[in-house]
Amino acid sequence: MRRTASLVLLACAVFCAALSPLTRWYAFPHLARIPANQYQDVVLEARNATLLDYGTMRAKKVPQVTIVQTLKGDVAAARKIEKTAHRPVVVWNALSYVQGPDGKMVSEVPERYIFDAHSQAPVHATGEMVDGDPVRRAGIEFKWPFLTQKRDYEYFDAQTRTTSPIHYEGTREFRGLKVYCFEQTVPWTRVPMPKSMPVKGITPQTVARTGTTRWYTTVRRFWVEPVTGAPVYGEEIHREELRGGTLLGGRAEVTAFAGDVKMREDYVEHTVALVKHNRTLVLALTSYVPRGTLALGLLLLALSLVLEARARRPAGPAPAPTTRPRPVSA
Repeated sequence: MRRTASLVLLACAVFCAALSPLTRWYAFPHLARIPANQYQDVVLEARNATLLDYGTMRAKKVPQVTIVQTLKGDVAAARKIEKTAHRPVVVWNALSYVQGPDGKMVSEVPERYIFDAHSQAPVHATGEMVDGDPVRRAGIEFKWPFLTQKRDYEYFDAQTRTTSPIHYEGTREFRGLKVYCFEQTVPWTRVPMPKSMPVKGITPQTVARTGTTRWYTTVRRFWVEPVTGAPVYGEEIHREELRGGTLLGGRAEVTAFAGDVKMREDYVEHTVALVKHNRTLVLALTSYVPRGTLALGLLLLALSLVLEARARRPAGPAPAPTTRPRPVSA
């Protein structure tokens, strides 16, 4: 009976020992993925910003500029690309919509971002674009990989359509989470005019004919929860200028936008709560289940060895037979 129990425990120990690496190195890459149908939005604000009045072509102080960023998964496009990419793919149709204090549109820039559902590495396919211009991304955008490391990453900048390093700047606590801080500086760079302009009749083509160009620089910072790779807070010190040409009436440059752009507080709270939930799920695949099954396997192995040792213990010597005394006859 003990030997049977020992064999059962040994089989269970082997199963747990095998399950531990399988969970970490097989289940995790296959289960920890960005959903193809994911939809999310975030609102950022720049208070006391500088904004160009296109009616007068003069920059003025405004109480607030609002940027709404939306990401919407295109399931049909992802399934189509997966057939040739041979890996799980997510297609995000993104939109960055900027509005002034009066609620009117300042600019809107659409993007199509195609990437690997697990690693977040870009996947190149037809339709990848920024504001209608085809691009070929390198590096990450919007999200870091699962199990983010303390190192620099290549990050794609949609304004310049280029990739440059975003540097790891250290670790800190934020709303009960350990986060990695990253920072990227984009120097003054000439960038295209948005195709959607706030004044009817003004297009990138009409501006180009005046000789006026658009320039941009920013310092962007993200605080990233490393287990999920999700930014829980972000801000940019953002500045844009129009330079030269007849549109400026002889001026060398005019500020088109300048402000410190930060995530709105209610979206920070929502993001932190969502990341805390998803963090538990990722940790289950990378830590809790692999370590738990390995520890259980070692415990079952120990119990199996104990039972086997007891089953093999030799039996003690048999007791000597007792004889009844025979009566003595006279």
